[in-house]
Amino acid sequence: MNAGIIGIGRYVPEKVITNFDLEKRMDTSDEWIRTRTGIEERRIAADDVNTSHMALAAAEKAIADAKIEPADLDMILVATVTPDRPFPSVACMIQEQLGAKKAAAMDISAACAGFMYGLITAKQFIETNSYKHILVVGVEKLSRITDWEDRNTAVLFGDAAGAAVVGPVSEGKGILSFELGADGTGAKHLYQDEYIIMNGREVFKFAVRQMGESSLNVLRKAGLKKEDVDFLIPHQANIRIMEAARERLELPVEKMSKTVHKYGNTSAASIPLSLVEELEAGKIKDGDVIVMVGFGGGLTWGAIAMRWGR
Repeated sequence: MNAGIIGIGRYVPEKVITNFDLEKRMDTSDEWIRTRTGIEERRIAADDVNTSHMALAAAEKAIADAKIEPADLDMILVATVTPDRPFPSVACMIQEQLGAKKAAAMDISAACAGFMYGLITAKQFIETNSYKHILVVGVEKLSRITDWEDRNTAVLFGDAAGAAVVGPVSEGKGILSFELGADGTGAKHLYQDEYIIMNGREVFKFAVRQMGESSLNVLRKAGLKKEDVDFLIPHQANIRIMEAARERLELPVEKMSKTVHKYGNTSAASIPLSLVEELEAGKIKDGDVIVMVGFGGGLTWGAIAMRWGR
């Protein structure tokens, strides 16, 4: 039983905050932000829009795309570090709103690598024939834990949700290999006190190394070579980190997803959000080999090699 993605969806808030908007409230500039991060604007959810609202909107689209009903879901996994409240989980909240009465539900806390952790968790249940349809959502309302007076972090983050339904796919399709990892000794470099606290230099060094290594590792595990990769979807944190991963795989620029300029770093939402964008743009086709790779607070990381299609 091969596990793969059979439906996708996304949600992005309407409100756009540009670099020029940030210039007016802190000591920064559009040029400074763009040259260091690649970010031009980000989406910010309204005060009355919670993480669960965004998760539900993305989930409904993914379920419709998979051509199933909420009642068909066996499990709901939500990757987030910004739940509405400590409990109940966002997964339980959207289970009730979807009417997915038979679905088990839980949240996963692996920061920006959360969606990778969610997909691999879902994979195990599908491939052991325990469950048939699992909803995986990556969602964050990072604006709620961002210090808007700290120019080192305020320029980076945005709000969004991306969702995927994971289920059985035909032979040769779906998730071919994966890598998950964590290094708790790096927790001090990226964490939340009241707001997000980050040692940018240390996180950058870690990410540049790990994104490239993990991408190569999943190719090796799948018996693939660099030239077999049709598309790379890296976590959209910083264009320089993303470019380093692309160069390790020796891919041309057009084979790497880039949405960071529009949405900033949306943590667990960034990879599914980018996946939806590239599919809608026709850049990923049936049978393509794609690599998805992310890293985040923890420190955590995860990568997947997948052959796209049902």
